Amino acid sequence: MKKMQEEEKKKKVEFRKRMEKEVSDFIQDSSLQKKRYAPMGKIERSILHDVVEVAGLTSFSFGEDEESRYVMIFKKEFAPCDEELEWYRRGEEWDPKKAEEKRQQKEQAAREQQGSGQTDRPPSPSSNYRDKYSHLIGTSAAKDAAHTLQANSTYGCVPVANKRDTRSIEEAMNEIRAKKRQKKEGEESGGGSSC
Repeated sequence: MKKMQEEEKKKKVEFRKRMEKEVSDFIQDSSLQKKRYAPMGKIERSILHDVVEVAGLTSFSFGEDEESRYVMIFKKEFAPCDEELEWYRRGEEWDPKKAEEKRQQKEQAAREQQGSGQTDRPPSPSSNYRDKYSHLIGTSAAKDAAHTLQANSTYGCVPVANKRDTRSIEEAMNEIRAKKRQKKEGEESGGGSSC
């Protein structure tokens, strides 16, 4: 068991060294802007992403299922745009000319739609919900509820006149201090005479 774990660890270290060498060669080659790796497992992809991040490059994984996922690395100055990433996610090869054509087609369609007077307004309801549900909520239920603005005594709304203590906090604290002083003076005077 330990031997198998050591072999796995050794394979991972060798794979990391090999990826570091390949990434270093990629950085040195000024003619390359991106590089696509063959599909690999989750652990190998994570190692490659780590190596690429340490090297200061950008990397993305693409592919549908676990067996077909692959990694593409890009130099920072040639990092892909969102549109390019979308092409790779769909499994297509990025072609700037085709992308420009599609963008122009979308703009043309938007202009035509705008020119024909069609606007993308959110749909509005064809009926008023109050009318639709008047048999459930009634027509004057809200008005009746709004007119009953009397405080319910069971909810703790007590008028000020009914409260026991109407003093402010300062007045209450001063009274407590005065009582303590009186008690202390009483103990000192009573305690001195008993000795």
